Amino acid sequence: MISNQPLCIEIQRNVATALAEDVGGGDLTACLIAADTDARGRVITREPAVLCGAAWFDATFAALDPTATVLWHVRDGDALEPGQTLCDIVAGARVLLTAERTALNFVQLLSATATTTRRYVEAVAGTRAKIVDTRKTLPGLRLAQKYAVATGGGYNHRIGLYDGILIKENHILAAGGIRAALERARRIAPSDVFIEVEVENLSQLEEALQAGAPMILLDNMDAETMRNAVALTGERAELEASGGVSLERVREIAETGVHRISVGALTKDVRAIDLSLRHVEE
Repeated sequence: MISNQPLCIEIQRNVATALAEDVGGGDLTACLIAADTDARGRVITREPAVLCGAAWFDATFAALDPTATVLWHVRDGDALEPGQTLCDIVAGARVLLTAERTALNFVQLLSATATTTRRYVEAVAGTRAKIVDTRKTLPGLRLAQKYAVATGGGYNHRIGLYDGILIKENHILAAGGIRAALERARRIAPSDVFIEVEVENLSQLEEALQAGAPMILLDNMDAETMRNAVALTGERAELEASGGVSLERVREIAETGVHRISVGALTKDVRAIDLSLRHVEE
């Protein structure tokens, strides 16, 4: 899981990078407005969504003007309806104009991930399956998107290559087999790092179970094979389904009895939520 302190640092990094690429040496168009002009803004949503990214929005305005104020009427994780007001902003007109696109980009993207995650979570409700994310994130925004997954009710898989061992087909081939790879993993893994091995059929599953794998990823199996895998495994290991997961199919996968379902689409195939920042007359 992502701790609050690294997330706060990451928010500042994300915002600084985004403003640097958008503003550069200065917002030329905003200079059309007198420097002492104040303005008010209001953000609304044009479609149903789950809010996520308020902290990134706030940090964008704070980076340009610490005296700017943002009053939120909803919180991260809240369900939104079309036409709903999300927040009101009071700031200098130049700040409002300069911050607008960067601030909205964060909320639109992260709300999209949270919204998609919520749909998957609701689709498997009543089963034991947890919806988990993957490393298929937008470069530079991994912690932000994984935060959005958690906001939508999902769970975080490993953050990167450094905090979990996932032994896949090429690792198994290079190490000399499933047992050899698992034994090596146990020797090198710190106590707080999980170990998981990927299998493609029931024969490999049995091999992984006999080698004592605590977590096993069932790669691109059909529903019948997954049900057989659950029966074969019993309580010997935690099973994760992966590959070919869609919103239409996720319920069927969950009903096989697997513990986790990893979904790359939560962070990879996102369509930004349609938000609008309107300038409000005094």
